[in-house]
Amino acid sequence: MAEKLLEIRKLTAGFLTENGVVKATDRISLSIGKGQTVCLVGESGSGKSVTSLAIMRLIDYAGGMIMEGNITFRGQDLTTKKQEEMRHIRGNQVAMIFQDPMSALNPVFTVGEQIAESLRLHQNKNADEAWSMAVDLLKLVGIPAPEIRAKQYPHELSGGMCQRVVIAIALACNPEMLIADEPTTALDVTVQAQILDLLRKLQAELGMSILLITHDMGVAAEMADRVAVMYAGAIVEEGPVEDIFNQPSHPYTVGLLQSIPGFEGERGGELYTIQGTIPPIGQLPSGCRFHPRCPHATEVCRQKEPPEFMIGADHRASCWLYEDKPVHIGDDHSSREEVKPAW
Repeated sequence: MAEKLLEIRKLTAGFLTENGVVKATDRISLSIGKGQTVCLVGESGSGKSVTSLAIMRLIDYAGGMIMEGNITFRGQDLTTKKQEEMRHIRGNQVAMIFQDPMSALNPVFTVGEQIAESLRLHQNKNADEAWSMAVDLLKLVGIPAPEIRAKQYPHELSGGMCQRVVIAIALACNPEMLIADEPTTALDVTVQAQILDLLRKLQAELGMSILLITHDMGVAAEMADRVAVMYAGAIVEEGPVEDIFNQPSHPYTVGLLQSIPGFEGERGGELYTIQGTIPPIGQLPSGCRFHPRCPHATEVCRQKEPPEFMIGADHRASCWLYEDKPVHIGDDHSSREEVKPAW
């Protein structure tokens, strides 16, 4: 088990609305080890991006708040820090790649200036040093002719190049942890593969940890050491990537995997879909939040929210199917077969 770099404990974050405070994340717990890649997966609206904004304390600027819980980074509780203190951590020790590179970049500054700004602010580099390092970073992320590209504006670059610039900005100060919020969503398949290869290469070279947020289970399978499955603001299953894909234990996880084209059966068949839609925040059903869409729901699912059950030594799921047959921490993999539902 890798040494923990970031630990989230029972984090609840929400937003103030006309109808009061609504929870976007509900008592979520997650940890990321040094040099580890953890993927947070789920449909749009599950609370993945809100989780990343809460870690960075950017939720404060989005009309949101951390209502309870702790976010511990290198032994420091980020929830207790003032924004002035967080400015020394954001971009320096923890960096973030946002979903849309065109909206993340400032259109009135060259891309080189935007990279150099972080170096001047956090690394106390002078203008010449910062510019030289910005050019080197563009080269590091695979942009050709970096000396020329550094002098260009975002609208002069392709979407893939802009995403690489955003990655260069995030890596400028050699952060210990990188949060990548769906970094390949706006890109075509070929460029997606290039960006994922780049992240793997840079992680190996720099030894950083990555929290990768995605709704693409294929990306999670390719990148993750661990996977956390999020639904309607809660983590419903979490474990090593091999366990999640070889023995998915929550009905929602099973549904996500079955929705992958060609995952089961032959290609060309009818694509599986999870019936219904994710509930809006503030309008969660009683009991298990997934029960209106679950083909295995029982009366207890409609009445009571399930606790976490251990499916294996390092694999947990919140589902009443395991109420009478949990596997406790320390059990070996051979004992898991008995708790696998008959779907």
